[in-house]
Amino acid sequence: MARPDKVSAVAEIADGFRDSNAAVLTEYRGLTVAQLKTLRRNLGSDTTYAVVKNTLTKRAVRESNIPSDAADKLEVLLEGPTAIAFIGGDPVEAAKGLRDFAKTNPLLIIKGGVLDGKALTADEIRKLADLESREVLLSKMAGALLASLSNAASLFQAPISQAARLVEALRLKAEADPSILRGGAGTPAPAPVAEVEAPAAEAETVEVEAPEAETPAAVETPEAEVVETPAAETSTEESTETAADAEA
Repeated sequence: MARPDKVSAVAEIADGFRDSNAAVLTEYRGLTVAQLKTLRRNLGSDTTYAVVKNTLTKRAVRESNIPSDAADKLEVLLEGPTAIAFIGGDPVEAAKGLRDFAKTNPLLIIKGGVLDGKALTADEIRKLADLESREVLLSKMAGALLASLSNAASLFQAPISQAARLVEALRLKAEADPSILRGGAGTPAPAPVAEVEAPAAEAETVEVEAPEAETPAAVETPEAEVVETPAAETSTEESTETAADAEA
């Protein structure tokens, strides 16, 4: 019959696997209590670093939600003094903390771990530590998103600015050549046509008035001849008569 304290310990370890984003198994042989405290502090509040018993941990692995193939690989790593880092935050940050601590404290050995139901080797955990953290990736994604939005805004504004420049160019050209607004450059304006037709109307008026001025002159000329002709003839007769009287 299992002891209640062991059952409680197994359940606690199993909850650690279920509730964490990742778990890293380490060997801490030779590390002092002070060094372990430093390691816990470096890992942060989102990571729990706990010393466990291998037999109880094997049972907890089976009772957790870890797939069987990954559980088999973890059981192989449960040899010698074991401590597990249950990571509740960013796995990359925790892996960096373990890697950096192992560089200054070679007695800490990273055995392997599990991430998203997949077993990880020690080399894979070190590669995970070389990745950029979640905060850095989010910052880069935010920067890329802002750059994309800025480019999109530029693309939307470009046609508007081009249209504005085109309208301004047309306005300036229309001021220089108003015929553009009447049908395009080079199209004759209707105003000059009206100016050409106006003199033609005046010419017709002069031609109508000319016969009226000539008609009185044509009538007066015969009257003057009729008056003058008898007068001339009468004077001749009177001269003839006077000459005859004188001879008599």
